[in-house]
Amino acid sequence: MALLQLHHLTLHSLPFTPKLHHSRFSTRKYLRFSFSASASTTMAKQVLVPVANGTEPMEAVITIDVLRRSGAEVTVASVEKELRVDACHGVKIVADALVGDCKDTGFDLIALPGGMPGATNFKDCAVLESVVKKQAAEGRLYAAVCASPAVALGSWGLLKGLKATCYPSFMEQLSSCATAVESIVQQDGKVVTSRGPGTTMEFSVALVEQLYDKEKADEVSGPLLLRPNHGDEYKVIELNPMEWKCNNIPQILVPIADGSEEMEAVMIIDILRRAKANVVVASVGDNLEILASRKVKLVADMLLDEAAKLSYDLIVLPGGLGGAQAFANSDKLVNMLKKQAESNKPYGAICASPALVLEPHGLLKV
Repeated sequence: MALLQLHHLTLHSLPFTPKLHHSRFSTRKYLRFSFSASASTTMAKQVLVPVANGTEPMEAVITIDVLRRSGAEVTVASVEKELRVDACHGVKIVADALVGDCKDTGFDLIALPGGMPGATNFKDCAVLESVVKKQAAEGRLYAAVCASPAVALGSWGLLKGLKATCYPSFMEQLSSCATAVESIVQQDGKVVTSRGPGTTMEFSVALVEQLYDKEKADEVSGPLLLRPNHGDEYKVIELNPMEWKCNNIPQILVPIADGSEEMEAVMIIDILRRAKANVVVASVGDNLEILASRKVKLVADMLLDEAAKLSYDLIVLPGGLGGAQAFANSDKLVNMLKKQAESNKPYGAICASPALVLEPHGLLKV
């Protein structure tokens, strides 16, 4: 019997103004979006975030999301032969372009997420290697998190004589190609490295500061509700504690929709799957592919109509204004939540979803 303790979390984000423009990659017909804070007049920085089969989805999505919040124009590039990559933990991400489309483009920053075998797939990609080596040779910013500092940057000889950090189990490998340190985020010259999924928020904010300045980093990090001191005990006051008992593997539904907050969705899915729960990601719409709030493209496992045929031990709603509104407008999802409540089974929500979905339908009454 599995015994889990649930806590209620809330995350707020400030609105950003979208600007639609055509992709600079003329060989492919995509529309690209960039986001800039209304108060900012700083020219958008150009950022490349590669993804691969086996990439750690939290690290990729958090990096993309936070950098787009800063106003940076982030190109998500697949090192595989197609745009869609199968990231770790069954998360499917659709890139904006193939890495080969980006080889002649100048970037202010190239940031590599980690994950295995994602980092190895980066290392083995000759095009990506040449792009990052050119970035280093021209004295421009490059970065990596988790396994990628050791497996990719270190293997390419781009950490020689520099202090760097990485995922704990790769520290010995890192020591052979850099001065390995156990920092949450380590900067040395034009290189920024970090340790893993749990440090990627700080890593991404540090990248914003390097691209722009501390004022911009503070502007971005405030709405993320980051803990002021990473590593301090995170105290939660639980107002309505409950026990959730499952006799078998927990069956969990995570709906997603256009406008869902990608960080929240991916972190929920990733962490619950790490706990060996069976997580069904269902699209509340007509297509499996959704365009999340910061324009990350995610692919669901099934449509909600199919998912509704199953029963769940837990239903969890990510936030994001557009996604929450789509959830609230879905009679099928609302009915599933009401049945969940009537069956005395747990359900949860974060960010805008408690206020826009649960409260209007009486699902927050004690």
